[in-house]
Amino acid sequence: MSQTTSFAVDGMTCGNCVRHVTEELTALPGVTDVQVDLVAGGSSPVIVTSDAPLTDEAIAAAVDEAGYAVTPRKSLL
Repeated sequence: MSQTTSFAVDGMTCGNCVRHVTEELTALPGVTDVQVDLVAGGSSPVIVTSDAPLTDEAIAAAVDEAGYAVTPRKSLL
C-alpha cells in the first residue's frame, strides 16, 4: 500500500532546482512519485508517494543532497 508524505522545500527558483530535488527524492527506496509545486523564492510544496515508509531524516538528507532545505513545520517550532 502506498503512502504520501507532504512537506515544503525552501530556496528553489526554477525548473532545474525542481529536477535536482525530484532526482534525489526519487532515488530513495520505495519512492514511486514526486510532485513539486514550484514557488520561486519561497517554500515550494512537495508530495512524495512511496511503497515503503520514509523517515523525515531520509527526506531531509535527500533534499539537502540536492542543495536545498526542508521548511520546518510550524507545529514543530
